[in-house]
Amino acid sequence: MTPDPHEEYRKKFAAFSMKEADLRAAKALQRIGWLILLGALTLTGILGYTVIVGLWKANDGVTRWLSLIIVNILWIACACWLYSNQKNLAQKTNDFREALQERQTAAAQLPLDTTSGLRVYREASLDVIASYRAQASRNRRVHNSFQLVIITGSIVVSTLTAMNEGSNAALSIVTSSLSALVGISAGVTGYFKFRERGTTSQSTADDIEKNYNASGFQLGDYEGLEEPSRLILYAGTIERIKEEQRKREIQLEQSTSRDERSAQ
Repeated sequence: MTPDPHEEYRKKFAAFSMKEADLRAAKALQRIGWLILLGALTLTGILGYTVIVGLWKANDGVTRWLSLIIVNILWIACACWLYSNQKNLAQKTNDFREALQERQTAAAQLPLDTTSGLRVYREASLDVIASYRAQASRNRRVHNSFQLVIITGSIVVSTLTAMNEGSNAALSIVTSSLSALVGISAGVTGYFKFRERGTTSQSTADDIEKNYNASGFQLGDYEGLEEPSRLILYAGTIERIKEEQRKREIQLEQSTSRDERSAQ
């Protein structure tokens, strides 16, 4: 039995969307790793400078050396993770390209029937909705995790600072480490804007779903239209929504670049 080309295309499109989402997530993690590595290297330089010139006024100097060791372990571990994740990123990139080629091959097998193709496009929108919602959920989870670290870490640092008068080396090490972790977390959330990305992805998914339901039940702008006209209007509306989403993502990237330049 010959497989249905429309169903085959829908499967390939769904697989392509998942590979694309995986690749974006891997790239985001890679950027976070690089940011943590740069922050740890900066702290290493600062701590090393204080050790060399003796800016820290401590009796035994144990705290400064242990803090320096901890930060060095952090950036070494981060560098090892980045090296190992590079292979994973390359594999995901290759999988994405293969999925793209398979999707294009499946699209070439579709019959040149406008109405039939638009029906496939409408049903494929369900996969697009799922992809955007997955991105939104992932960004919200990452944002909430970093916010939890920032809030909890700030409270703990304030408490430990009030409790420790400088005589307890262990508390000083913990306080310094938590302060560095809070600072890195705040920098990551401010740079990547996970909350804003999650909000825009969720809004796009909701808009597409709203039009999907409206086109099916002939509501709003789709009321009274025949199926071909309704599908054409639906396709144009969805493409406009996705274009607006791409523009919002570009604006977020541009705002990040502007923040970098202003910081310099």
